[in-house]
Amino acid sequence: MTCRALANGLYAITDEQLIPPGQLTRCVGEAIAGGASVIQYRNKQGLAQQRQHEATALVKLCHQHSIPLIINDDVALAISAGASGVHLGKSDASIEQARQQLGSQAIIGMSCYNSLERAVAAAEAGADYVAFGRFFTSHSKPNAQPADITLLNQARRQLDLPIVAIGGITPDNGGSLLAAGANLLAAIHGVFGQADIRAAATRYADLFRDSHA
Repeated sequence: MTCRALANGLYAITDEQLIPPGQLTRCVGEAIAGGASVIQYRNKQGLAQQRQHEATALVKLCHQHSIPLIINDDVALAISAGASGVHLGKSDASIEQARQQLGSQAIIGMSCYNSLERAVAAAEAGADYVAFGRFFTSHSKPNAQPADITLLNQARRQLDLPIVAIGGITPDNGGSLLAAGANLLAAIHGVFGQADIRAAATRYADLFRDSHA
């Protein structure tokens, strides 16, 4: 496990529908080379053995580059693969349960959708970051509840932990979310759905360099 800290930047999320079989490590490596600062392994369809193999390989890759590998939903897989932490949704384990199993140094994130109250509760329960969205039309979750950009302003004033924005974020619209208070921009299709993954990741990473120029 790595320390409980997330660097501002691109939070790239894998998708088994976008990445060709056998190409996961290569594709994630391209995202890291382009500037991704966090990787989340998300695979809703794979068999347990496949998911174990892939997660373990990504942990090794991310460790080599000193960035965290977060597992979507699955606390047990995060433990067995030696991942940096887990990302939880409303139907997953509680933060308290995940912390008890993963330990004090694990990174635990929580999806808060469009609810500031859920984010405040997550922070009080010990979350290391919260995620809001969708902010724009999403390829991956087109039916997700929309969130207004003003939510980021409100969250930034009330919360003292990293804020992730997700949902249809592109290099063209991401700057407005950073200006509103987001620390990390999450992307699935915007990275792994592109012909040149490294170049796509670089375009996101450039937003963070520009915001501090």
